[in-house]
Amino acid sequence: MYKLVVFDLDGTLLDTIGDLAFSCNYALGKGGFPLHDISEYYGFVGNGIMKLIERALPEEYRTPPILAKMKEIFITHYSANNTVRTKPYDGIPELVGRLQDAGAVMAVASNKYQEATEKIVRHFFPDIRFSDILGQREGIPIKPDPHIIYEIMRNAGAAPEETIYAGDSKVDAATASRIEGITAVAVTWGFCPRTVLETCGTKILADSPNDIWDLFIGK
Repeated sequence: MYKLVVFDLDGTLLDTIGDLAFSCNYALGKGGFPLHDISEYYGFVGNGIMKLIERALPEEYRTPPILAKMKEIFITHYSANNTVRTKPYDGIPELVGRLQDAGAVMAVASNKYQEATEKIVRHFFPDIRFSDILGQREGIPIKPDPHIIYEIMRNAGAAPEETIYAGDSKVDAATASRIEGITAVAVTWGFCPRTVLETCGTKILADSPNDIWDLFIGK
């Protein structure tokens, strides 16, 4: 039934919150702004780097010049330190390995900037042949705009009815809701609480990576 499995990255394949928080706090410290506890960053992520930085800054300092400077500091630091605290969620390496062995086409669709998306995926999954590894790119709308998912499906030659899209956030749920026929899966091990995911309209919730495997094979 299914040909293509598209994964969100942060909070779905990888627990990246430690490196994101560390680099954002580094940028905030360089700018003389208050730092945040790592737990606060769960509410800051999901909509790309600029939104992360904007949410981390005090409201009165969210001006274009300050945002641009903070982005520059963040990206320089994060690009050099984005595999230090990051790790795959339990069961994810086994899941993508089994899917590959079963002939599934797999891809990554992230709102993280492209350079970091590619680096992190290649680092943690060097033996997995993803058809596309796509992040935030200049001139391309980010999720919840469905452009990136349509691009992946087109490249893979897969129809929405042949595609599973797995993500951990309201952004992913909103993205999937704009693609008629796609099978959306909300994973509960990521950054968004299960109670929130239950209200996002995604009918299939996965409590472990094995739930995605069972869905793919029709179990």
